[in-house]
This record gives sequence, C-alpha cells and structure tokens, in this order.
Amino acid sequence: MSQEDIFEKVKQEFTAYLIAKGHRKTPERYMILKHIYTLNDHFDIDFLYNSINSERPVVSRATLYNTMELLVDSNLVIKHSFGANMSHYEKAYNNDNHLHLICTICGDIKEIKDHNIKDVIQSKKLSKFALSHYSLYIYGVCNKCAKLTTKKRTSQAKK
Repeated sequence: MSQEDIFEKVKQEFTAYLIAKGHRKTPERYMILKHIYTLNDHFDIDFLYNSINSERPVVSRATLYNTMELLVDSNLVIKHSFGANMSHYEKAYNNDNHLHLICTICGDIKEIKDHNIKDVIQSKKLSKFALSHYSLYIYGVCNKCAKLTTKKRTSQAKK
C-alpha cells in the first residue's frame, strides 16, 4: 500500500470519526494528520509544531494539542509516555507492532521488530480479552551513553 493510499484511508477514517463526534472538519486538522503520516519516527508536540510551522506559522499550539487529542481518541495516533513527563506520539495505522528501546540517560528511542516476542504475545490466550495491538517498553542505556559513562569513569579514576 502506497503512502498516498494509506493517507486516503486514514483521512476517510478521521472524517468518519469527526462526523460521528460532531467535530468540525478543518483544513488545519487534515494538514496535521497528513504531516504526521509522512513521519517515520516518534515525535513530540514541540517537534511537530516546529516542523509544521518551519516556513511560516500555519497552526497554533492550541489547534495542534486539540487535534492530537482527536487523533489519539480516533486511534489514528498512539500516545506514549516514556518518562520524563513528555508524551511522544506515532502514527497508528499500518504500523506493525514493535518494541521500544528507551535510553534512561539521553532519552533516545529506538524501535525494533522481534517476531519471536510477537509470536509469544499472539499465542497467549488472554481470558476475556481480545488483543488488538501491543507496545512493549524496554528501558536501559544506549551504546553511545554507555561509552560516554565508561569514558568519564576512566578519566575520573586516573585523577
């Protein structure tokens, strides 16, 4: 499925959601949705605000926050709280289940797909629960931060 096909499907779902909930269908909301579905990584509100308004102000922060609430509620965007009191988001439609590796020092987030874990989760019989998707957070220290920490310890030990 092409990126344009995905966006058209998502746009249809968002339109149906807006109509069902009695919300207005504004050009700004659709622009935000389209922009999100061009991104391939996690993002926070500040990144999204700056990337949308990089050339000239187009969308206010209030519009962005309100639209993000609607997109999360419509299940077209997933909201993550990885820690540090900042929410991160990612597109939900056509986005395979994956694991999140979160560095506890620099906050970097990496995604990996692990078919072994996927098979284990899907094979679980969950009583009175229909699995739709999952998200797994793994916290630790990335290689870059581990090297810097080791380098600092080494230099302090030489003093």
